Amino acid sequence: MHDVLERQPDRVPVAMGRVRLFDHALGAYLGLALGDALGATVEFMTPREIAHHHGVHRDITGGGWLHLKAGQVTDDTTMSLALGDALLLGQREGRPFDRGLMADAFVAWWRGKPVDCGNTCRRGIVRYLSDGTLEGPPNDGDAGNGALMRNLPVVLATLGRPEVLRSVSMAQARITHHHPLSDAATVVFGQMLHVLLTHAEPQHALPACKSIAQELVKQHPRFGYEPYPGRATAYVVDTVQTVLHHFFAATDFESAVVGAVNQGDDADTTGALVGMLAGARFGAQALPKRWLNKLDRSVRMAVTEQTSALLALALAP
Repeated sequence: MHDVLERQPDRVPVAMGRVRLFDHALGAYLGLALGDALGATVEFMTPREIAHHHGVHRDITGGGWLHLKAGQVTDDTTMSLALGDALLLGQREGRPFDRGLMADAFVAWWRGKPVDCGNTCRRGIVRYLSDGTLEGPPNDGDAGNGALMRNLPVVLATLGRPEVLRSVSMAQARITHHHPLSDAATVVFGQMLHVLLTHAEPQHALPACKSIAQELVKQHPRFGYEPYPGRATAYVVDTVQTVLHHFFAATDFESAVVGAVNQGDDADTTGALVGMLAGARFGAQALPKRWLNKLDRSVRMAVTEQTSALLALALAP
């Protein structure tokens, strides 16, 4: 059941220095958790419903259809942490990027009764439990955002190794999702994050990120986000359009996340993903303190510790 992808000898081109790299990597991971916690309150609501009940939703209050506590996160964050734990376990056991460990981590996460689990993720986990396969056949129903939402640990562990980023991203994704649009989005967001995290000035990396996004649209025109179509469902195309629109339009972290989650629908995931990109751009020091103070303390600690460990994995000789 082992599916090991060999590590490459390349080193990470950390033009910004390790302290700043950690700040921006932590910004990405905490940004994901903050967007998740903010967006969960208005998940499955329409923009009109959000405006009626909240005005502009901009504070972490909990509630929503999952009846969360303020600062509690959903599967976007907890499934990412599960994947990150699998990557670190593989490093300790001499089984780098072992897909069997990733699948086992998803099973343990699911058996731990998370507050939510998407249907496609559940279907893939159940398939793995029933027949041990690490990848299902191509499926038109797998074009959701569940593989994209959890890939940040792979991005951090493969900094400076673009081919490994691609292969490991696809490996973890296809445990539950096997669709070309899911594959493309997962890899492209990883590439954008690599640019943001290794650029000497992350806030000046937008042109390169925009070029990557434009190439995605060229290869898969359905992802076209200019003009923004205004849909924010869990269909990976709608998710990517929402995230790219608000990421590129924003001038600071908070406005990017607030803009995305107030589109409603799959707001925890769009919030998490735009928070991830904007956090990588602006760094942890730019995250709203009032949001950080609300975020579940155990999640904040787990994210911080895992970020440090995954960067150590990436920077190792």
